[in-house]
Amino acid sequence: MNKHQEKLQDITRRHFFKQAAGFGIGSMALGSLMNEQLLASSVKAIAPKAKRVIYLFMAGAPSQLDMFDYKPALQKHDGQPIPEEFIQGERFAFIQGRPNLMGTPFEFKRYGKSGQEMCNLIPHLARHADDIAIIRSMKTSQFNHAPAQILLNTGHQIPGRPSMGAWLSYGLGSENKDLPSFVVLLSGENNPDGGKSCWGSGFLPTVHQGVEFRSKGEPVLFVNNPDGISSDIRRQSLDAIRDLNQINRQAIGDPEIDTRIAAYEMAYRMQTSVPELTDIAKEPAKIHEAYGTKPGQTSFANNCLLARRLIERGTRFVQLYHWGWDMHGNGVGVDIPTKLPRMCREIDKPIGALLDDLKQRGLLEDTIVIWGGEFGRTPVNEARSGSKLLGRDHHPRAFAYWVAGGGFKPGVTIGQTDELGYNVVEDAVEVYDLQATVLHLLGIDHTKLTYRFQGRDYRLTDVHGNVVKKLLA
Repeated sequence: MNKHQEKLQDITRRHFFKQAAGFGIGSMALGSLMNEQLLASSVKAIAPKAKRVIYLFMAGAPSQLDMFDYKPALQKHDGQPIPEEFIQGERFAFIQGRPNLMGTPFEFKRYGKSGQEMCNLIPHLARHADDIAIIRSMKTSQFNHAPAQILLNTGHQIPGRPSMGAWLSYGLGSENKDLPSFVVLLSGENNPDGGKSCWGSGFLPTVHQGVEFRSKGEPVLFVNNPDGISSDIRRQSLDAIRDLNQINRQAIGDPEIDTRIAAYEMAYRMQTSVPELTDIAKEPAKIHEAYGTKPGQTSFANNCLLARRLIERGTRFVQLYHWGWDMHGNGVGVDIPTKLPRMCREIDKPIGALLDDLKQRGLLEDTIVIWGGEFGRTPVNEARSGSKLLGRDHHPRAFAYWVAGGGFKPGVTIGQTDELGYNVVEDAVEVYDLQATVLHLLGIDHTKLTYRFQGRDYRLTDVHGNVVKKLLA
């Protein structure tokens, strides 16, 4: 071994032992495909209410004022200029000058025994009014799509931090060695603006990053054997690559090589587990009717059904991204009266069926379901470039989420905004508070799930976050 190799090995050894310190995690857990129970027992400081998460991320930011936060004052003063005190010193993404207030064009009603107030565009979700908790007081620091999406998912607006799914994969591991612990499903008009950073592993071992599954075509890209390569040949090839990687690991001491070995082995096992999992055509006709699924197509409905099949088989965190909620009213088809009903039709029936399905199978009690986007929409009409169409600009000061199952209190609404829906005035819930609460219900103290990187301990909530006790059952 030359001096360069010795120096490299010394550096990677120090890196290895720093990562392995504290919880005895990272590389050491990875080495045995990953003895996840060791880390899980270290971070579970609270009796868990939930085992898994389905996160329905509405990329583009749905309008809370047209779905979950009805404001009579907006209806009364519709079309009038917003009072100056609300926007003094405000920085908008697109609005210029003094905009006019904008009421909702949709009807609101109260649903269920709990009397949850929602618009009439989501009747299937409304059936579950007594199962969900609505948060009207979410807040964020970001008002552009990409950084806001990355913040919601990783706790930091700049790419490079681990996503929530990656943190949970790292902290809790998987319940099925033949499937990834974190799976991502995409639908809608585009991919999320934040890109793969929204489900990346950051500085955690890459085995924890989200794995993209597809509901159309090859379920996972590059998992199937190439033409002319049998399963036996693939197994022999992987064994040879594993041996070479282990030699390299002993020479260099880089723990990421363990991740590479684990990734190859997971891909091999997925060749058997994934085709059966993703074949939703085998579901009964009544299930397809309930979800509105069409096997072989890319759709939010197909992804909702696939999410249920994934958590049944032990996947820890399933995240669905459905893009298309950005409704500025700056062109035909992207105005709220036209596009919001269409987007609601795409998601409402599948979500209602998913909640029904989880309840009937006894899964909702220990599965967290989260719905929401990266920020909210303004209580004023954007009117960009003099557009006469109705649309709302980005609004980080107040937006809505709903959560269900897994220890969340059902049938409640928490938080309140002012009479125009501009600012939160009661029970503000920051991004970090939501993250801390989800981890709490999974049995994790968010301040304890850390990873040492570049000289300091990082966590999903960084130096922020409080558990929202009003949301706990």
